[in-house]
Amino acid sequence: MTGTRTALQARGVRFGYVDPTSSEVLLAIERIDLEIPEGQFVSLVGPSGCGKSTFLKIVNGLLSNHEGEIELLAPKAKGSAHAMVFQDAALFPWYSVLSNVSYGLMCQGMSKKEAQARAMPLIKMVGLAGFESKYPYQLSGGMQQRANLARALTVDPEILLMDEPFAALDAQTRELMQAELLRIWAQARKTVLFITHQIDEAIYLSDRVLVMSARPGRILADIPVDLPRPRELHIKRTPEFVALADRIWELIATQLHAHGQPGA
Repeated sequence: MTGTRTALQARGVRFGYVDPTSSEVLLAIERIDLEIPEGQFVSLVGPSGCGKSTFLKIVNGLLSNHEGEIELLAPKAKGSAHAMVFQDAALFPWYSVLSNVSYGLMCQGMSKKEAQARAMPLIKMVGLAGFESKYPYQLSGGMQQRANLARALTVDPEILLMDEPFAALDAQTRELMQAELLRIWAQARKTVLFITHQIDEAIYLSDRVLVMSARPGRILADIPVDLPRPRELHIKRTPEFVALADRIWELIATQLHAHGQPGA
């Protein structure tokens, strides 16, 4: 699935902010260098506060006052360079699923009829066929995130940025959504940069897991996940999977211990 073109390249990305109480500059990201080929699924894990979400916001363009360079694959004529999926589905409560999913296209100037026609196949792809006219309050948390994902896919992004999209779900729904995300990813063939605190989630979903240091963040390790695809949930119980999880946890635990954080 991985292509030869580079979807995302970061060179020397560094970011700090001013503490309003002390006026001291706090370094959130020390240096990040990474390259993600087109079509690859990459997860970022690390201790809390290590700068994972900050880096994602830099890639998304929400934080511009950083050092270093971010290069993204140029979007197609009717596409977008990137789209973001947050932890909170943030659907408009007064819009139906179809209106929510097609909203981004209409903001780009597409007619309602054309936007909804483009949204319908993606609603079906994420498993919400038959729920087009339902409102967010009529959907479960998992269904809301499916709609959120479909909305991101409608703008045809070159890279999908996902910031702990399943963190608010219960454990069973989260596992099911992980499997669903892999199914959708295999169909949509998008590059994904995924942020998570869950090591098993990162391994299960990804081609590579990037482990970040405690703040100020930097990449400690770039770990390939050489597990066959397609993956079923039971792969999490295999010795190979457990060995990868142990390796990643040891790296994170070392950081926690070195910085005196709970869990060391």
